[in-house]
Amino acid sequence: MADGSLTIKRTITVRAVVTPRWKEDAERELSNAIANVDAQLSQLEQEGQQLIDEIRRQSANPLDPRVQDQVASVQQQVAAKRAELEEQKRQMLEQQRQVRELEMEQIVEQGQIESLCEVRVGDNLVEKLQAAVLVRDGVIEAIEAGA
Repeated sequence: MADGSLTIKRTITVRAVVTPRWKEDAERELSNAIANVDAQLSQLEQEGQQLIDEIRRQSANPLDPRVQDQVASVQQQVAAKRAELEEQKRQMLEQQRQVRELEMEQIVEQGQIESLCEVRVGDNLVEKLQAAVLVRDGVIEAIEAGA
């Protein structure tokens, strides 16, 4: 810092050019994620039912209000987790629909990465922080601003 410079971390936006390969990869990733959520939903239902069966099996009187409360608690937890997973799936299905509607050569934000950047007295900090990388099928086509 004695030389008037400082190294900072900045976020770089990754933008992608929509190509047939990009669309195919994006749809495959979303389909796999949706299948994973479906598997989690199935496992959740199965484990929830096993737990309820176990609670009832271990009880001398399955109609005891405490047993009923335990069962209701498990059912509430399963329902809450099911709602969370179903919302994730709904969002993924919406993303999949949006991917299908994208036009070729359109530029979309794909995510962010971090990098280090050196700044000096007199630099425009806003410009230094505004950086983006444009990729086409994984290959960098352009590095924008903030070098």
